[in-house]
Amino acid sequence: MPTTLEDYLHPFPRVALASSPTPVSPLFRLQSTIAHCPALWIKRDDLNGIALGGNKLRKLEFLLADAQAQGCDTLLTAGAAQSNHCRLTAAVGAIYGLPTHLCLRGPEPQPHTGNLILDDWLGAILHFAEPGENVTDLLQQRTALLRQEGKKPYPIPIGGSNAVGATGYVAAMQELMGQGVVPDYIVVATGSGGTQAGLEVGVRLAGLPTKILGVGVANPDTTSWEADISHLANQILARFGSPLHITPQEIHCPMNWMGEQYGKPTPAGQEALRLLARTEGIFLDSVYSAKAFSALLEWCQTSRFAPTDTVLFWHTGGTPSLFA
Repeated sequence: MPTTLEDYLHPFPRVALASSPTPVSPLFRLQSTIAHCPALWIKRDDLNGIALGGNKLRKLEFLLADAQAQGCDTLLTAGAAQSNHCRLTAAVGAIYGLPTHLCLRGPEPQPHTGNLILDDWLGAILHFAEPGENVTDLLQQRTALLRQEGKKPYPIPIGGSNAVGATGYVAAMQELMGQGVVPDYIVVATGSGGTQAGLEVGVRLAGLPTKILGVGVANPDTTSWEADISHLANQILARFGSPLHITPQEIHCPMNWMGEQYGKPTPAGQEALRLLARTEGIFLDSVYSAKAFSALLEWCQTSRFAPTDTVLFWHTGGTPSLFA
């Protein structure tokens, strides 16, 4: 029976994509501006290398290895027009010579901005959904068409958030442990669930006391993020052969900071973005990390954390969407 995260991860193929370990830095100046503040740290997955970085690169390390093991010759995935995951999938496809199809929520914006410009430069083949059409349905249709053409496509779900992709954040937890920081809390944006699910599995298999505080920035697929994340986490545990089971009651992922809708900036998020930029020179993105960081700031101000706690914010990237 495996006893360490390394033992659990060893059987699964992985392609090294990210520049890791990504930096872990204290936020001393920001900390000094908040009364009774815990020790604040940040994990910089916005700096993990390929195509302006982001958390999805960790998932793609395992997804690409799985595609290679199956002999696939084409990558497909889906998401919003400004999807960071789609941009990074296109980049990985370009590096490995795999045509990449992106199924995006329509209508197609004109002109292209932000991630869409990068998708174009990376040579991705873009398909925009019709109004009311589900991009996952479009992904399935494009996959079927490619198979009819004799291709061997590898469809990747939105955000790379299945048990294969989310394994990347179990590995990320192993990386953080090697950097000597064991926080009491990790705060992270949750948009498709895979990052939080991987971290939840990682802390449990490592026997750490760390509590994961997700911040929902998109609507869950089913009844709640607690249900979706525990379901995905249990799929990862089953893949690892672990007898552990995670219930929805063990998951923390409130929706209080999403605002009116996914992708729309919030006043609190924009304030958090400016505060971190002006104290630490670090940029958040308006869709994911700024909203999650606004939750962290509110929790600091309302004494959710004790002054003796260590709180780590996991920056999931998204820089190109600042220019959308």
